[in-house]
Amino acid sequence: MGEVKRKRGRKPKNSKADSLDFPPPTTATVTSVAMVMDDVFSVSNVELMDPASTSKPHQNRRGRPKKLSKHLENPDKFPQLSPSRRGPRGVENGEFTASGDVFPSDIALERVQPEWPGIVRVVPAMDAVVKVFCVHTEPNFSLPWQRKRQYSSSSSGFVIGGRRVLTNAHSVEHHTQVKLKKRGSDTKYLATVLAIGTECDIAMLTVDDDEFWVGVSPVEFGELPALQDAVTVVGYPIGGDTISVTSGVVSRIEILSYVHGSTELLGLQIDAAINSGNSGGPAFNDKGNCVGIAFQSLKHEDAENIGYVIPTPVILHFIRDYEKNGAYTGFPILGLEWQKMENPDLCEAMGMKKDQKGVRIRRIDPTGPESKVLKPSDIILGFDGVDIANDGTVPFRHGERIGFSYLVSQKYTGDSATIKVLRNSETLSFNYQLATYRRLIPAHNEGKPPSYYIIAGFVFSTVSVPYLRSEYGKDYEYEAPVKLLDKLLHSMPQSPDEQLVVVSQVLVADINIGYEDIVNTQVLAFNGKPVKNLKSLANMVESCDDEFLKFDLEYQQIVVLRTSTAKAATLDILATHCIPSAMSNDLKT
Repeated sequence: MGEVKRKRGRKPKNSKADSLDFPPPTTATVTSVAMVMDDVFSVSNVELMDPASTSKPHQNRRGRPKKLSKHLENPDKFPQLSPSRRGPRGVENGEFTASGDVFPSDIALERVQPEWPGIVRVVPAMDAVVKVFCVHTEPNFSLPWQRKRQYSSSSSGFVIGGRRVLTNAHSVEHHTQVKLKKRGSDTKYLATVLAIGTECDIAMLTVDDDEFWVGVSPVEFGELPALQDAVTVVGYPIGGDTISVTSGVVSRIEILSYVHGSTELLGLQIDAAINSGNSGGPAFNDKGNCVGIAFQSLKHEDAENIGYVIPTPVILHFIRDYEKNGAYTGFPILGLEWQKMENPDLCEAMGMKKDQKGVRIRRIDPTGPESKVLKPSDIILGFDGVDIANDGTVPFRHGERIGFSYLVSQKYTGDSATIKVLRNSETLSFNYQLATYRRLIPAHNEGKPPSYYIIAGFVFSTVSVPYLRSEYGKDYEYEAPVKLLDKLLHSMPQSPDEQLVVVSQVLVADINIGYEDIVNTQVLAFNGKPVKNLKSLANMVESCDDEFLKFDLEYQQIVVLRTSTAKAATLDILATHCIPSAMSNDLKT
């Protein structure tokens, strides 16, 4: 190819790197520009704001008017944009910002109001997205008489009906102060936390200031999307201060593990980018309705663009639960463990017919309502009239199946349910009330400060997942003692108030010489009486009149202290370590 000669004349100014490369249109060819805009700006069927309401009138520049490109003298010769250039750089956050590099100043965009068919207007929903500012003060589970240094975080949220705002539970966990800022506003409004659903990772807020609600339209919820449906995630992630929009499709719908609540509920997997700060932001469908809340993503070297969204069935369950009970009561769950019945020999041995399917009960929580009607080795055939397959799934939608725990999570605490089982080759049906499931080692403390009791420098505390995380870090599942991990994964409480009590640490003093190395060891009994929970241990020690205090620990260890000396030394130890009290407030009542 020969060398391309540059035309004579003045050297053109360098345009911005982020501007478009197509020439500016003339007034006579605005109609053709509008036709091309239909392709350029139809991104995920999200309509842009009317340029008349967002762009300011251009002032006439001084000097000679700029010459227009010859390409635009004939509308039929308007240059076509390549697919890689379809998205204009002047589009940001669902708005079109007219730039001098794209359109000449002598074209009044206000005169043009083209009709863009097939595009849904979602601008009011965008205005309902707010930025959440929270100051957290977490408890110190290793030193339970004090709290950690406070820190700040920012996340996203959105306005719903009834002067309420939804966000993620982990966004306002251990909150000291919560503030909200609307899109395009410079004012932060103090917010009040109405309810926190730790299991479903949703929190509900409100603002008392009436000014906050002026000009804000609540978000409307849509139906559960189907696979490959387009979704748009809106929020305030890292990388900037203004609102951000990312788009993708629904990749998967199944029962997911909710990391914050350590539960399994229905969830959506999408391929839109979900980054830190997106938490609590809404996910819209192509009609502008909210179909979920962004809450977590998968970070792995072998995975890309995997984000998770809380779907509308879970969101509406949380809202209706709050409206029904005035507080969040949780999601009911079956207090049992079950086994798949996919082996034909196993089915025959359990007395199942060829047309019968179900799952076998392995263990039942003795504190749950299921223990009153069900027995181990019962075969669960159906729940509320829905047959359960041998792999534990039930029909969900056309061509889809889902775990039968979804049927349980759709109900509310205290609701009645019918369960059909096979017992000794006989089909039985039971009706009982559903309840929430309580673990021996709870996954969270529901925002309450940790309990503790101190005697002679021995710090007694209860084990929970936050406690293990505080002691052993994020990798507590690998670093914690095997005994504690076994109880975390497999143990069931034998009574409603049972707790796992341990010697957290020993504050060194003369009275506890030789016991300094005892750390995170379970307390089994005190003076021959079993320890049911921390409060019972504190009451037994405080009311003890025996000569010695004898603690039976795990691994056949024992701790013996003289009663009078131990109680006298406790006050000096508390003063030395600046501890205000020998026990937490919940143990004093």
